[in-house]
Amino acid sequence: MTHDAPIAEIESLVAVSLPKGTASVTAWHAAPENAWAWLAVAHGAGGNAQHPFFDGLIAAAHAAGIATVRFNFPYSQAGRRLPGPASHALATWAAIAEFTPTGELPLFASGKSYGGRMASMAAAESMIDPAGLVYLGYPLHPPGEPSKLRTAHLAGVAQPQLFVSGTADPFVDPPEQLETAVASCQNARLEWIAGGGHSFEVKGAKRSPDEIAAGLVALIEPWMRAIGPSRSPAFHGD
Repeated sequence: MTHDAPIAEIESLVAVSLPKGTASVTAWHAAPENAWAWLAVAHGAGGNAQHPFFDGLIAAAHAAGIATVRFNFPYSQAGRRLPGPASHALATWAAIAEFTPTGELPLFASGKSYGGRMASMAAAESMIDPAGLVYLGYPLHPPGEPSKLRTAHLAGVAQPQLFVSGTADPFVDPPEQLETAVASCQNARLEWIAGGGHSFEVKGAKRSPDEIAAGLVALIEPWMRAIGPSRSPAFHGD
C-alpha cells in the first residue's frame, strides 16, 4: 500500500504508573486504511520519539499497511538525556501496550537500541505480551566492554524475536556474541546489515537517518506478516 501524503499522527498523553506517582508521556499513533498489524516503536537512550530516524521508519511502515505508535520514556519527556530506572521504562511499555488501539490486530513491540532492550525486559517479565519483538540495533554490551553482556533475560522471552544489527556496530563486537545470544532464544532470527553501525549507517554511503530507517521496513514487514495471524488477540481469545 502506498500513500501520496504522510498519514497524520494523533498526539496523546499516556499515564504511566511509577513507584513515586504517575507520569505522563507523549505518544503519537496512526493507522493506514486496511492496516493488518500495529508496531509500537521506542527510542534509544540519547534521543526521543521525534528523531528523524523514526519519521522514516513510520512513513515506510504506513506505506506497508502497518499502524504505528511511537512514544517517549519519562526521562526524555522531562527533557533529560540519561535514562531513568529500568522500572520506569518497563512501566512505560506496559502503559503503551494498554493504550494502543489495536482492536483485533496483532501488536508488535520494537525499539532502537535501549528502547528495544527495555521491550525485551518487559516481555521477559510478562509486563507486555506482544505478537513479536523487533530490536533495531540491540545493545548487547557497552562499546568496548564485551564482558558486560545484557542477555540473561533473552532466553526467557516467549514471543518471537527479530534482531536487526549492523556488522560494524560497536555494541555487538565481536558479532559472534550476538549470534550466540540469538541461538539461546526460544524463537529468534538475526538479520545483519553489512557494514552497518549502531544506527545502521554504512561508511561511504550518504543516507539520511530517515532514509536508513525506511529501508529497514523491507526486513521487518515479511517477518511480521509471517507471525501476525497466529499471534493476533482473536487467536488467543483475549
